[in-house]
Amino acid sequence: MSEQQKEVSRRDFLGTVALASVAGAALLSCSKKPAREYTFPPLLEKAPEGRKLKAGLIGCGNRGTGAALNFLSAGPGLEIAAMADVFADRLASSRKRLKEKAGVEVPDSRCFLGFDAYKKVLDSGVDLVILATPPHFRPEHFAAAVDARKHVFMEKPVAVDPVGARSIIDTATKARALGLSVVTGTQRRHQREYIATFKRILDGAIGDIVAARAYWLGGQVWYRERKPGWSDMEYMIRDWVNWRWLSGDHIVEQNVHNIDVINWFLGDHPVKAIGFGARMRRVTGDQYDFFSVDFVYNDEIHLHDMARQINGCANNVSEWVIGTKGYANCRGTIYKPDGTVAWQYEGVKINPYVQEHIDLVTSIRTEKPFVEAENTAISTLTAILGREAAYTGKEITWDEIWASNMRLGPMEYAMGPVDIEVKIPVPGTP
Repeated sequence: MSEQQKEVSRRDFLGTVALASVAGAALLSCSKKPAREYTFPPLLEKAPEGRKLKAGLIGCGNRGTGAALNFLSAGPGLEIAAMADVFADRLASSRKRLKEKAGVEVPDSRCFLGFDAYKKVLDSGVDLVILATPPHFRPEHFAAAVDARKHVFMEKPVAVDPVGARSIIDTATKARALGLSVVTGTQRRHQREYIATFKRILDGAIGDIVAARAYWLGGQVWYRERKPGWSDMEYMIRDWVNWRWLSGDHIVEQNVHNIDVINWFLGDHPVKAIGFGARMRRVTGDQYDFFSVDFVYNDEIHLHDMARQINGCANNVSEWVIGTKGYANCRGTIYKPDGTVAWQYEGVKINPYVQEHIDLVTSIRTEKPFVEAENTAISTLTAILGREAAYTGKEITWDEIWASNMRLGPMEYAMGPVDIEVKIPVPGTP
């Protein structure tokens, strides 16, 4: 851990939003916490006109292709100019979808295959890159993109282990020094309903926050069964969302959205966590099916977080904060203690998956850079904290997970055997 990392305080770190310099800052406070500066995005409905921006897509799966389409929808003069993936069929499928949905044709000469294909995209003359490979690769790709002086959009989560999360923070510091803009896929921070609710809560609408709840309870996600001729590496990457070293487990890959909202609204991260989970119905991979974690923040504020991917159960995707004068769902409604509505958001609604690209393009064209990677790295590490607490059955502190040398996955990448132990965690065992 670097000395710079050791000096990062929780409240100073999370108290300044990553969208700094995009718009004017406001000082907001609630009674127990000191006033802190928080800078809000301009929330334009389209990015302003300006020089053409060429983007490279690294990771051509469903989310990567979706992010590319969101980028193209953000404003005028935007182009997907290069693409990269490890699989030819995924690259071809993405090219087809971009042509059908947006009339975009990326020439063969700027379509690259292999584990080093991202380097060729970075050398292709693009202005920014969209990083949408499995999350394991995010720290390496982000570092290379910033070294190449490229603006970045990268999907969440930004890492699968503590080593990767710290790497993201180091690279984010470099990106800020270089005047680059970096947006991550935590789109709730760009969503108008959330931002409006956040402003009111920090201005005292529910009093002091005393507790929080977060949920991503849904059905089984997709999976791939192994086909003859697939190596370990090919199979795992094609089935990546089910493998811990590639996705971080679903508390990290998916539930990080909800955890990030609570960290944002509290202006903090937990100091410790204890939890449980299990694998009951998952078909492939080495992950759990559900988690239930008690995160403890300063001032003994507890977040009860639940994540589940099992069919046939009650579903709920939401975040809640409870205060001394009421409570809120974080996304547009504030309630009085008796359950009646105190305030409801009635403003403009823009697709938040497009809004985050509007904000990125706006920052580049107005030359007001911002970097939000640190916040997402902290929320990713919070989810990793919860994962490890559930895997081990032990109470784990923030300091322990921050200092951990855990790194998941192989050290080298090639289509062939993968030299890692596949083991389902059993709490209470070594």
